Amino acid sequence: MRRFLPYVLLLATLCFPLGAVLPLVTVERLLIFSDESSLVGIVHGLWDAGDVILATVIALFSLAFPTVKLAFLHHAAYRGGEEAPSFPPWLKALSNWSMLDVVLVALVIFAAKTSGLANAFAKPGLWF
Repeated sequence: MRRFLPYVLLLATLCFPLGAVLPLVTVERLLIFSDESSLVGIVHGLWDAGDVILATVIALFSLAFPTVKLAFLHHAAYRGGEEAPSFPPWLKALSNWSMLDVVLVALVIFAAKTSGLANAFAKPGLWF
């Protein structure tokens, strides 16, 4: 399993930016209007709309912390023959929240489908 680690980390490193910039969800309203949003677009839109705290929370938990986690994983994987490093306790605690964007998109899709006024579809960004 250890020999596959570099390939899995490379795949994770390539998929993470794709998940951040590709559309996460398409919301169709009244069969005429359609919106596609990526994670970066959602954070940017919230920031521009004045929801700075929500934009910051989503950016931290969905963009910054996963980036830090990937960096720690790369560092741990490529240390050579040294002893495996211990991860900081805050990183372990925050890794539970690193899928916050997926939960938010799932809530949007659920809310759109149950309201009857809109329909929502998952897009490739959610899978990456």
